[in-house]
Amino acid sequence: MAQDRHRRVMESVRRALWSDSSHAAPTEMLTVIDDAMVVRIIDLAMRVCEVMLSVGASAKEVVLAALRITGAYGLKSVHVNVTYNSVTVSDHRGGDGHPVTLMQVVRSAVPDHAKLQRLQALVTDIEEGLDLREARTRFREIRRTPFLYRPGVVIFAQAMLAVGVGVMFGASWIVLVVTFLAALGVAGSQAGLAKLRVPMFFTQISGAFVLTIATVITAVLAQMGVEPFTDVRPTIVVSSGIVLMLAGLAVVGAAQDAIDGFALTAGGRILELTLQTLGVVLGIVVGLQLASALGVGLQLPAEALPLGSFPGQIIGAILVAVTVAVVNGAGLRIVVVSVVLAAIGWIGYAIPSTAGIDAAASSFVGAFAASLFGAFIAYRLRVPSVAVTTAAIVPLVPGSAVFRGLLGFVEAGDDTGRLIVAAQALVTAGMIGIALAAGATLGLFIGSPLRASLDGVRMRVRTTARPRAAAGAGRIVAVPRREEGEPGAAAPGQ
Repeated sequence: MAQDRHRRVMESVRRALWSDSSHAAPTEMLTVIDDAMVVRIIDLAMRVCEVMLSVGASAKEVVLAALRITGAYGLKSVHVNVTYNSVTVSDHRGGDGHPVTLMQVVRSAVPDHAKLQRLQALVTDIEEGLDLREARTRFREIRRTPFLYRPGVVIFAQAMLAVGVGVMFGASWIVLVVTFLAALGVAGSQAGLAKLRVPMFFTQISGAFVLTIATVITAVLAQMGVEPFTDVRPTIVVSSGIVLMLAGLAVVGAAQDAIDGFALTAGGRILELTLQTLGVVLGIVVGLQLASALGVGLQLPAEALPLGSFPGQIIGAILVAVTVAVVNGAGLRIVVVSVVLAAIGWIGYAIPSTAGIDAAASSFVGAFAASLFGAFIAYRLRVPSVAVTTAAIVPLVPGSAVFRGLLGFVEAGDDTGRLIVAAQALVTAGMIGIALAAGATLGLFIGSPLRASLDGVRMRVRTTARPRAAAGAGRIVAVPRREEGEPGAAAPGQ
């Protein structure tokens, strides 16, 4: 007895510490699919991923979409490699056949969140049993779908984005009009250069230069006493335009790729972000230097721009979120969700900011709150989480700090003290940008598994309650058998 008990205890300890390879299945069931079918499946997955990456999806989301598509059609040994400008999908075939590998180059990246939403719905339908031929047909229809809004609507929305920033700062009607006209010039010049296929770096320089010149002209009219420009604050005009030009940067996607381990994709996106931001900086600096050479200068604000009333801040943040969603091609559902998340994000920023917490930390809290709620809402309403999160955090972009720093550098000359103040403003802007990316990414990172856990709990509750509710519910009714040929009789084999 004692020996048996000792042996059982030792066996339990051994099983707890070491795995037993003898219990592993020596074989597994593999689905046999011919080469032509494998090529069609991988081609569909590759093309879906290429379009998803080009319209703004993160690298991890793209990889998961490819694995979901190939897994739904029976391919279990698929490897997906995503870089900044290419997608590679390969099926190893388990060593029993020749590997099948396809690669697609991502030629351009323009946000189109309505198309991204339709692609995500297609992937879900494929998992639910959509036929391969029908899936390929639907994908071709989605790929050929034009951008949801016409170019004129997008340019108008960009101008209204800058107006929304002005509303947040409590600007007067004349400041809002000047801001709208300046932003309209910026958006129009950038759209014209983009149509000529000018690189984004130079379009950013052009837009920032146009913005600065428009602001300088407004300042000259104010100095000359021309009504109603005497009450215009040029800093609001430039700050609003900076937010406009930085709103299209894929900050959330770049940070999410870096955290998810896609170093090449994250590095490419971060380099693109850096170049586009430097384009804005160069355009503003050139405009300020030109104005200074002509004897026209802008007054450097001693401190950060004060915000307007809290209701005005909320209205401005909502207007910014709506216009960002429209610029990115979002449909009505994404626009509505963006409105809700923009209010949540701004409230999340305002509460710690009112309590005296640093601007970077407050921005982190606001971005985290918006993305955390966005992970839940986006899943329920079947909209891309990156779409609503991007629109929600744009109102927190530090356009005022960027302009104060750049203007300080131009006006400082050899004054070391003013150079230090300007550098501090730019460092603050950089810290706020990093805080926004980190907060938005952390919210999505926590929200996704938390949402999955809640769904699992809800599913267990349903599966536990359903048998109890259904047990014995209803009578067993004997149905007389029908002879063949009678109405309602099933044909043989059915």
